[in-house]
Amino acid sequence: MYEWLNTYTLMKKRIGYLEFDLEQSEAELDRWVSGDLVNVRLTKGSIACGLERRIEEIKTELDYMKSKMDKLIELIEQFDDVESKLLKMKYIDGMTLESIAEELGYSHGHIKRLHANTMRTIRFIDSLI
Repeated sequence: MYEWLNTYTLMKKRIGYLEFDLEQSEAELDRWVSGDLVNVRLTKGSIACGLERRIEEIKTELDYMKSKMDKLIELIEQFDDVESKLLKMKYIDGMTLESIAEELGYSHGHIKRLHANTMRTIRFIDSLI
């Protein structure tokens, strides 16, 4: 039903981890190139030997994941039911329920109930799987 929300959440977590891993790997490479490890001798099998290759792999996967995320968001933006719009605005755009209600032209109470019912439905469906 709303598998896209779960997919989006998983992709966002993966992108976050890849960005963290890239930052850490680049910092480690910097230590070997111009930092405190510049005079340490590398062995053929050491992790540091493959850092540049690892950084490129991370960048490639990060670009791929961001591209997939963009395509997913494009797809989600085509959904015209109010529940999908609500979930997108809340969990992708980061809007409050009050601002969503205002933008969609509903009362805050209606959007709050709709969100609660939609989330209850999602949790129920997830429990069946």
